[in-house]
Amino acid sequence: MSLFGTTSGFGTSGTSMFGSTSTDNHNPMKDIEVTSSPDDSIGCLSFSPPTLPGNFLIAGSWANDVRCWEVQDSGQTIPKAQQMHTGPVLDVCWSDDGSKVFTASCDKTAKMWDLNSNQAIQIAQHDAPVKTIYWIKAPNYSCVMTGSWDKTLKFWDTRSSNPMMVLQLPERCYCADVIYPMAMVATAERGLIVYQLENQPSEFRRIESPLKHQHRCVAIFKDKQNKPTGFALGSIEGRVAIHYINPPNPAKDNFTFKCHRSNGTNTSAPQDIYAVNGIAFHPVHGTLATVGSDGRFSFWDKDARTKLKTSEQLDQPISACCFNHNGNIFAYASSYDWSKGHEFYNPQKKNYIFLRNAAEELKPRNKK
Repeated sequence: MSLFGTTSGFGTSGTSMFGSTSTDNHNPMKDIEVTSSPDDSIGCLSFSPPTLPGNFLIAGSWANDVRCWEVQDSGQTIPKAQQMHTGPVLDVCWSDDGSKVFTASCDKTAKMWDLNSNQAIQIAQHDAPVKTIYWIKAPNYSCVMTGSWDKTLKFWDTRSSNPMMVLQLPERCYCADVIYPMAMVATAERGLIVYQLENQPSEFRRIESPLKHQHRCVAIFKDKQNKPTGFALGSIEGRVAIHYINPPNPAKDNFTFKCHRSNGTNTSAPQDIYAVNGIAFHPVHGTLATVGSDGRFSFWDKDARTKLKTSEQLDQPISACCFNHNGNIFAYASSYDWSKGHEFYNPQKKNYIFLRNAAEELKPRNKK
């Protein structure tokens, strides 16, 4: 039976594979559990690029480790390797050929992990934790972009201990995304900067934030010609902004929507509002997933401005998410995100990564 291949084996098999008990709601969607998940909160997830046959998943955690699994079409997950930093791992990404993984850490360094030799070497240094890391593949150069709480964006060619370029940020880097030739960086104090990457990286535009609260996650989306055209930005206040870089009609095309909130807006009861921890766009349909501190994931169609699905509530926050290269697999991590402070941290609670078949549920509404 193939769960993630051409046929969708979900639904039918999902319920029988894990028996369900009424008390346990760590996996209410009956999704596949990745084996040997990290021992502390999972902050980042990334699937291998299409150049690599099969699917490999990378996760970075607050246990200072980076782990790699092979995800088979049957849904079986096989732990392949792991590497360590000396501080929590805040971000991970792949090289375009799938041979390397880049990792960013609170230990103020970034590393390059060669999966063939299973060796990791330091390739970047900052004066504060490194929050984001992206591989940039341009026609005339390739490099790693790191964003840090030291208020710099640095570009590294991986062979030199000195950066190719350093760009000053107005504030600490909180989240970023790259789809060549565009990079997007969101900072503390609600800063938003668009970079263009052709020939060499340079600042393109600063944007006044469409959101009133702290930036938490950002993801670039493409137009019908497969070119980056805008971004989705999530905040700690249960809200996502859809923002186009050069829209025909800014007042109409750009909008925000509420998400990851406890109950409807029309009740008299006070509403619990949660952080949006991650946003990921489906690589085929262009629809998007959001995950939040409320322990739910939701799927959205930004063009039809509709919600496609919301999950049942997990018993802890969803801290990260990503799609695999063909959009058949949606991965999401269940672990405490410290959104309610240390008194809600329970070290006995396990951390999970779940895999869900995403081929059908993320199809846009208007396609008949």
